[in-house]
Amino acid sequence: MSKKSLLIIIIISLSILTKGQSSSEFRTIDNKAFKVGEKLTFDVKYGFVTAGVAVMAVPRIRRISGREAYNITFDVNSVPSFDWIYKVRDHYETYVDVQGLFPWRFEQHIREGSYSRDFSAFFDQRNGKAKTSGGEYKIPKYVNDIVSALYYARTLNFSKLKYGDYIQLENFYKDSVYTLDVKYLGKEQTSVPAGTFNCIVVEPIIKKGGLFKSEGSIYVWLTDDNLRIPVKVKTKVVIGSIDGVLTKYEGLAGEMTSKVN
Repeated sequence: MSKKSLLIIIIISLSILTKGQSSSEFRTIDNKAFKVGEKLTFDVKYGFVTAGVAVMAVPRIRRISGREAYNITFDVNSVPSFDWIYKVRDHYETYVDVQGLFPWRFEQHIREGSYSRDFSAFFDQRNGKAKTSGGEYKIPKYVNDIVSALYYARTLNFSKLKYGDYIQLENFYKDSVYTLDVKYLGKEQTSVPAGTFNCIVVEPIIKKGGLFKSEGSIYVWLTDDNLRIPVKVKTKVVIGSIDGVLTKYEGLAGEMTSKVN
């Protein structure tokens, strides 16, 4: 056998080996909850007043760090009639691994009244590092940002949980890793503009980096089916509460069996 032939065999063997390592490098999550094309629209209400509109969407798949990733966006904008009271233009964006449902990149651009903040992080999940404009920090494998955590939680099995049980996740924000507990609060039927749904209710115990600057409690109603669509979010603030209620949905990954009417 010639040296050239031997070299070709070695290259092919290494290529096959590398592909095998790559496919088993990370976990694989069975995702029946969402897909590309999903778009969820919410009215954001303060009391009886519609203060804004929020949109969660999965517009595309992008390749990042050699992996396919869902590009997920979350936008919150106050309506024009509310801008003079408190103008909001918030944008969140994350890139979530298609197979493993963990983030590779996260961006947050906050514009709320006179407050503004821009933050981004690249999650080097292979080497356990988060790289931000503020520095480089150690992270555990599969660490989440606050948006990726919600989409990952939608794939979890809540059927064996009892009232008050926790599912523990880890969330990176700014320069640290925080515990993100998801407390199970049972089942409940709820009505929103998009319809009436049988839901499970969870309370994310968020330490930092939430979707609101408020330190109040957050409750989320997820459809009690494979899709786990958030149909209602209630955030308690100093005075009253802010509610996000589902008004329309499209591009679902499957049948919504939890809808009553």
